[in-house]
Amino acid sequence: MPDASPLTLDSASVLLVWTAIAIYALAFIAYAVDLARRGAVAVEAKDAAAQTVRNRELVAAGAGGASPRTGIIEQMRAQETASERALNAPVGSRARLVWARIGTSLTVLGFLFHLGGDVTRGIAAGRVPWSNMYEFALTGTLLIVAVYLGVLFRYDLRFLGTFITGLVVVLLGGTAIWFYTDIVPLMDPLKSVWLVIHVFVASLATALFALAFGLSVLQLMQARREARISAAARIQDADAPAASTAKTGPGFLRTLPSAEALESLAYRFAILGFIFWTFTLIAGSIWANDAWGRYWGFDTKEVWTFVIWVLYAGYIHARATRGWRGSRSAWLSIIGFTAVIFNFTIVNMFFKGLHAYSGLS
Repeated sequence: MPDASPLTLDSASVLLVWTAIAIYALAFIAYAVDLARRGAVAVEAKDAAAQTVRNRELVAAGAGGASPRTGIIEQMRAQETASERALNAPVGSRARLVWARIGTSLTVLGFLFHLGGDVTRGIAAGRVPWSNMYEFALTGTLLIVAVYLGVLFRYDLRFLGTFITGLVVVLLGGTAIWFYTDIVPLMDPLKSVWLVIHVFVASLATALFALAFGLSVLQLMQARREARISAAARIQDADAPAASTAKTGPGFLRTLPSAEALESLAYRFAILGFIFWTFTLIAGSIWANDAWGRYWGFDTKEVWTFVIWVLYAGYIHARATRGWRGSRSAWLSIIGFTAVIFNFTIVNMFFKGLHAYSGLS
């Protein structure tokens, strides 16, 4: 941590960053309360639906109508349709979820403090603030929040707020504690316009991959819930009331879009991230040629950047042409983002090479 004596721009940056972390933590709590309240509402709706199933059972028994199993499936489809309509609803017509609104407002406030910390670090350094691990994480987490807030204008992803703010608190807090470094002059290979382009685009790709990762995790949870509902619907008619009240996972999942809709959205973000990551790989090769006289040298960082590219290329190709949908698709997305985090942390800290710019001693 920097010295506590006179307040400098760098000290102000650190203060702004820690303020942002505190606000993001409050946003995380607000979003968590929102999910809990959604779960409570979903349980009430589930009880009402169970009563409806019992009533249908009585009618079906007397009139030979549709089976309760059909009622359960129709009910699930109706919930999915309503959730997907809510996902694409314009900002002005979305559900007025008080705690979600509080969480989003706090996230915007935290983003402003975060942006202030990033900008003041850059002004103090006299360059773009992403030349070492601390600065890259500062900018990378800023872009994760920026992309999330930007996407909210198109999709109602407030249910993802707990994941996004929680991830940023962990990454940014860990960065401020373990990766902080004093401002030092740039190494000669970094004195290039490609520092601005290459690293910024890599950070933007990472932000998009983070959103795809969060959606893929929720997709797995939702798919498990849907599988349990389908299994319950296959129970004999005599046990249908019990099936309709069977435990199917956290209640808030009932208010989320279907696993298929979550997968489709994650796929879109992954494609955008892949495009930017491809540019990152190309720009890095051009920069390597300018700095070291070769486009590719099997440096550890170069290899891992390519490994990530292959993982996401495989994910996109497998889903588009091989029918790898559902859980297999989600796991590929999760593995890809895990490789991104591994590349940023473990590779930077423990693998030596030409890309030894972590700033850590």
